[in-house]
Amino acid sequence: MKNLTSIIAVAMSTFAVDSVSAQSQPRAEQNPYSLVYEGALSKNEQGKVNIEPVSYQLNGIDIAANIYVPANFDTVKKYPSIVLAHPNGGVKEQTTGLYAQRLAELGYITIVADAAYQGASGGYPRHTDRPQNRIADIHGMADFLSNYPGVDGDRIGLLGICGGGGYSLKAAESDKRFKAVATLSMFNSGEVRRNGFQNSQLQTIQQRLLQASEARAEEAKGGEIRLTGVASVTDEEIAKTPAGLYREGFEYYYRTHSHPNSTFLYTTSSLMDLMTWDATDQLELLVQPLLMIAGSKADTKYMSDEAFKKATNAKDKELFLVDSATHIETYWKPEYVGQIVNKLSSFYQSRL
Repeated sequence: MKNLTSIIAVAMSTFAVDSVSAQSQPRAEQNPYSLVYEGALSKNEQGKVNIEPVSYQLNGIDIAANIYVPANFDTVKKYPSIVLAHPNGGVKEQTTGLYAQRLAELGYITIVADAAYQGASGGYPRHTDRPQNRIADIHGMADFLSNYPGVDGDRIGLLGICGGGGYSLKAAESDKRFKAVATLSMFNSGEVRRNGFQNSQLQTIQQRLLQASEARAEEAKGGEIRLTGVASVTDEEIAKTPAGLYREGFEYYYRTHSHPNSTFLYTTSSLMDLMTWDATDQLELLVQPLLMIAGSKADTKYMSDEAFKKATNAKDKELFLVDSATHIETYWKPEYVGQIVNKLSSFYQSRL
């Protein structure tokens, strides 16, 4: 990987799809459901939380998802449920799976699905990352969950993590099936793809839009599909990356919680949609109860601050800071996860 500093600033450089290959991820192979978080389920047992891999069609694409059900699940009863949306580049087996399992331990039916064109879900070109698709994914999870045995359709909540948080805000603006909305370490994908992380690329917006347009033109001709991002990273490159989101992200996604379906790649043509989109657009349409959670030391906290201010019509809203936590640490660190789950529990319990 060349010019690591500029890679971080612009959310990486562009190359052809044929030039990338995923690293082998043995940790995922150690779990029968390929879950990579600590304390993950390895089998279904009577009297404990169970997991059910499911698939369904959304706009003609096969979606791969996991359903978590509470201990002693009884289809005759009605349960509150939670839809979870994963981070950019993430998959259902990582942090969203962790929170889905923990919420199921509290009595909720939960669903996590790989985004269309990503992970184990279908769709081509691979790694397409358009906001309208991610939002449709969230509506689709609600569709499937609403028809799942035991789900109380009047008590569905939503939890979006990182990029999934920004997409969840947008989905909840129109989808009033979601009675309570929470985000964790919310990441405004449109703002960052447009302006650069922490507004570091304001001078190159038009240049990058031109690159995205050229990439789409090439696709339309049947040419190569160009990707933006990082397929792999060396230990030396990680060590040279400045402390913060990207360094911890490389460690999380490529080392400690790696999964073969998880990647920092997205099609360059996706930038045409990403750069003209914003998670905070028309946020006044969100009227449901809103809980936004962020680490007090997260370098992405500014995005939660911006969105929180714009959610002017949320019936009741709270910005909860996890003391001393960074962005990525909220994904996995036990003491922070415990605090977050407790906060989510009290939020959903009183509003679903």
